[in-house]
Amino acid sequence: MRRKRLIMDNDEDEDPLGGVANLFDVAMVFAVALLVALVASYNIPEMLDSSSDLTVVKNPGQPDMQVIIKEGKTIKVLNMTEEISGGRGSRMGTAYRLQSGEIIYVPDEEET
Repeated sequence: MRRKRLIMDNDEDEDPLGGVANLFDVAMVFAVALLVALVASYNIPEMLDSSSDLTVVKNPGQPDMQVIIKEGKTIKVLNMTEEISGGRGSRMGTAYRLQSGEIIYVPDEEET
């Protein structure tokens, strides 16, 4: 009779949801591993580091091109929505580069 009682007591002590807690822990470790892999694959550590400067160009050459510039802790997003095109203009002057590296601008004389 004692043996039957001991066997019954052991069955009552087991938690039927004990395995679910282990599955949750495994899922959390898997999620953290995925986040670390994502950060490593997209070079995001450079975006999180405040001492480095970074420039990212998204969709280069396309009409919806974006330029993301990070300088220190500030991030600027430039949307290139307009195409810059040449047009007609007029000559305003002449620029000369000297041997010393200086550039001198000489405006044209305006006619009155």
